[in-house]
Amino acid sequence: MTTPPFAPAPFPLARPRRLRSSPWVRRLTAETLLTPADLVWPLIVHDGADDRQAVASMPGVFRLSPKEAAKAAVEARDLGIPMVALFPNVDGAIKDAVGTGATDPDGLIPDCIKAIKDAAPEIGVMTDVALDCYTDHGHDGIVEDGRVINDASLDRLAEQAFIHAHAGADVVAPSDMMDGRVQAIREALEANGFQDTLILSYAAKYASAFYGPYRDAVGSAKMLAGDKKTYQMDYANSDEALREVAMDIAEGADAVMVKPGLPYLDIVRRVSETFRVPTFAYQVSGEYAMMKASIAQGWLDEDRAVLETLSAFKRAGCAGVLTYFAADAARLLTR
Repeated sequence: MTTPPFAPAPFPLARPRRLRSSPWVRRLTAETLLTPADLVWPLIVHDGADDRQAVASMPGVFRLSPKEAAKAAVEARDLGIPMVALFPNVDGAIKDAVGTGATDPDGLIPDCIKAIKDAAPEIGVMTDVALDCYTDHGHDGIVEDGRVINDASLDRLAEQAFIHAHAGADVVAPSDMMDGRVQAIREALEANGFQDTLILSYAAKYASAFYGPYRDAVGSAKMLAGDKKTYQMDYANSDEALREVAMDIAEGADAVMVKPGLPYLDIVRRVSETFRVPTFAYQVSGEYAMMKASIAQGWLDEDRAVLETLSAFKRAGCAGVLTYFAADAARLLTR
């Protein structure tokens, strides 16, 4: 915590309210500036017949076809949002123990990347690198005898990242939390001519209660056998997060992620101050759903709550925030 360089004058010589007395002075002296350029819009994409499917646990969020994802990317571009992030619901695909569908070059995510790049080539495209949406056990890696196997999963994750980069992804974001996966992905990208593809690592991803609506949205909840506590972090720990981040940076990550968001702003602050690398946070599905439920009851003012929470991320040190409120927030910030 920083301290003032000098002792402030006492009242009545000092009246802090003078700097809050009107909108213009509040704008002039604001310490934190939130803009659409600070936002990343997560898009749930699906392989079903419908262009849009409502997600019951996330009011206002839809599973999108590749065509609708491309329309959303155009909207993001026009709103000044620099990047969209793709997360798959592949209920129509075969799921197996090793997540074969994750490395299909003609699969849902490559199709969405190509559709977005055709419609809005200026927009950045980030993809999720993990196997959970494609496995019959719902875990982020390969499972053998009921145990998630770390090293055997690395080749699968590296291949998945390569497939995404080959399809045109600008950023691959491993969210699996396997040890060594950033290095495996970086080496695969370098070996195949994708040295300019960014890696945004979910470096400090916690085994959280706040992922439930997302797992409903992507269809992995019904597949999940057990929990993910053997590879995602324990919410009791913060020093461990710094070790995880340090490892991922050393392995070639260009930026790092803390997930979830609001319950872990202390981690965001420690990471951003310690490493001085672009630090992102994910305002996850459970955070979104809680806010939407309170808004529906009239207990929260939506516009004010959205901007206040997103500003908290920036104040804590985030370079950017993944949020399902991205489009709504961008409209509020530019009106």
